Order: sequence, then C-alpha cells, then structure tokens
Amino acid sequence: MTADSPQAQELKKELVATLDARRELGPEYEPALVESFVEKVDTQVRRRLAEERLSSARGGGAPAWAAEGGLAERFGFAVVTLVLAVPLSAIGAAQAGLGGLLVAWAGIVGVNLAHTGRLRRRGE
Repeated sequence: MTADSPQAQELKKELVATLDARRELGPEYEPALVESFVEKVDTQVRRRLAEERLSSARGGGAPAWAAEGGLAERFGFAVVTLVLAVPLSAIGAAQAGLGGLLVAWAGIVGVNLAHTGRLRRRGE
C-alpha cells in the first residue's frame, strides 16, 4: 500500500475523523476511538495480506518483497504497533507522567521483541 493508494487515503480520512471525534467527545472516549481505528488498520492489513496470498495461490507467485519470508507479516505488525504507540504514549504520559510513558514504551518494545522471537523460532 503506497501513500497515494485508495486504502492509504481511506485510512488517513479515518485517522482525521478519529482525531476530530476525540476532540469533540473528550478523553473519556479515547480508548474506544483508538480501538476502533486500530481495528480499521488491522482490517486493511489483513485484506492486503489475503489479496497477496490469493494471488500467490493462483500461481501469480509471491511478490518480491514477500520472498524474504514473513516481511508482509512483520510490516503489518510494525504498522499496527506504531499506530498503537501514539495513543498509548499519550495515555501513559497523561496518567503517570514520564514513568507512564516509559512503561508504555517498554511494553511496546517487549511486544515487538516477543513477536520477532516468535518469527525467528517459526523460521528455523
């Protein structure tokens, strides 16, 4: 998905709408808004992966970027992690200051390390 693709434009519109809704509704609705946006991103990533798998199964072959084994999965996971990092950072910092921010980022790093380890074990 490129920055100019229809899917990327749709996600940008969704993000703007989510941020506008957050401003209007206030911080008490932030977790629900974040969850809704992440679900939309996850749906886009899953749809893209399904399209690639279908193309590969039909004999189209795997795209060059997928030949490295799991690049699509790693990219999708990285996108979801970065999308979640912003609100988690804001919530952590707002609720507990610098300590909350550090805990949020420690969790983000931990999840990414666990995911990377799982991919490495699966690839061996």
